[in-house]
Amino acid sequence: MANTKSAIKRIRRISKQTSVNKARKSRYKNALKKMNLLIEKKNKSEAVKFLPKLNSELMKVAKSGIIKKQNASRNVSRISKKISLI
Repeated sequence: MANTKSAIKRIRRISKQTSVNKARKSRYKNALKKMNLLIEKKNKSEAVKFLPKLNSELMKVAKSGIIKKQNASRNVSRISKKISLI
């Protein structure tokens, strides 16, 4: 256990930030699942409508460092390719 004042504060801060990061990661994963479901149903119009929201969510998560920017870009690229093939 931490025994300095600053270490105790850091533990408190890290635990708060962990919960925030988990919530963000959950939102991003749910958005990906929703998009994959739309693609599976071959619902192109809904998928095209949802694409900007997914892109926004991915970039927010990448900006905060939960995933890397290249990972977000790769996901958007692959999803766009799948939508075009519907």
